[in-house]
Amino acid sequence: MIHSARRRFIGIVAASSALALAPSLLRRAHAAIAPTSWQGVALGADAELRLYHPDRQAAERLIERALRELRRLEGVFSLYREDSALSILNRQGYLVDPPSDLVRLLSESRHYAALTGGLFDPTVQPLWRVYADHFSRPDAAPHGPAQAAVAQALKHVSYKAVNVDTQRIQLRPGMAVTLNGIAQGYITDRVTELLRDAGLERALIDMGEIRGLDAAAGATGWRVGLADPLAPDQILAQVPVNNQALATSGGYGTPLDAAGRFSHLFDPRSGHARPLYRSVSVMASTATAADALSTAFSNMPLKDTAAVVRSLGVSAWMVLPDGRLVTQTGGS
Repeated sequence: MIHSARRRFIGIVAASSALALAPSLLRRAHAAIAPTSWQGVALGADAELRLYHPDRQAAERLIERALRELRRLEGVFSLYREDSALSILNRQGYLVDPPSDLVRLLSESRHYAALTGGLFDPTVQPLWRVYADHFSRPDAAPHGPAQAAVAQALKHVSYKAVNVDTQRIQLRPGMAVTLNGIAQGYITDRVTELLRDAGLERALIDMGEIRGLDAAAGATGWRVGLADPLAPDQILAQVPVNNQALATSGGYGTPLDAAGRFSHLFDPRSGHARPLYRSVSVMASTATAADALSTAFSNMPLKDTAAVVRSLGVSAWMVLPDGRLVTQTGGS
C-alpha cells in the first residue's frame, strides 16, 4: 500500500446488515442510532470510521481520540515523513530507544515472516527503490530493471538481519525497512482497541484495512464487498465480518509502471514484482494478521496458502490471473 491514490479493494456493502438476524427490539434500538462518521487518509490509504453511539458529541470526541492515535502512529511508521521513527531508522541504519510500537510491529513482522517461509519480509524496501528508480526514468525498459540491479538489492533483503530489542534497532548496511504490508492493519487494531476500551460497542474501523466491532448479542457482523480486480467498481463477492478483520492486497491498485505489469508486492526470494494473483483477501481475528498474510499470500502457491490457512483458522480469497475466485477456509 504505497500512496493515497491507490484503489480500494474492499468496501462496506451494508453496515446495517450486522443486525439482520438480531432480535427485533435490538434491531430497533440500533436502528435509532445514526453513525457518526469520518473519512480521510491513513498512511496514504483511504480511511473511514463509523461509530454508533447514542451521544453524537461523545462519538465525535472518540473520533478525535482515534485520529490522535492515527497521527501518533503515522509518526512511527510513515515512510513519507522524514521525522518518523521508521524514516530515521532507514536513514541512520539504527535507532536508539525506539518507540514501543515499532519494536512490537517489527517483532510481529518477524513472526509472520517465519510463518510464511520469508514471503512476508519487511526489508524489501531496497527492491522498491530499484523498481521505482527504474520506472521513474523516461526511457525505462518496459521489462523492468536489470537483473543485476535486482540481485544487488536482494543482498540487502533479509528479515533475519534486523536486530530488535527495546533499547536499539540495528540494520545491516544497505538495508531499509517498509511496514506498508502490515502497518495499516496494526493501526486499525490499535484504534479498535482504543474505541472498545472507551466503552463503544459498535463501530466499523477502516484505517486502510477493515475491522468490525459489535458487542451486541446476536449480531451477525458487517458485510463487506471484495472488488473484482478486472472491474474494480464491481463487487466480486460479499463476506461477513463478525468481530473480525479483512485485508486485501493486489497489484492493480498501485502499479509501478504505466502498463501495470509490476507492483509493490515483491517476492523477497527472487525480487520479482509480479504477484501470482490479481488480488488476495484474508479474514482473521486481527487486522495485523490479515494485512501481513494477504501480503505474503500474494506470492505463495495455493497449496502453501492452504496450509497456513488451516493452521491459523483464517479465511482467504484469491483472484487468479484468469479472474476465477478461489476460497480457502480454516476448516477446509
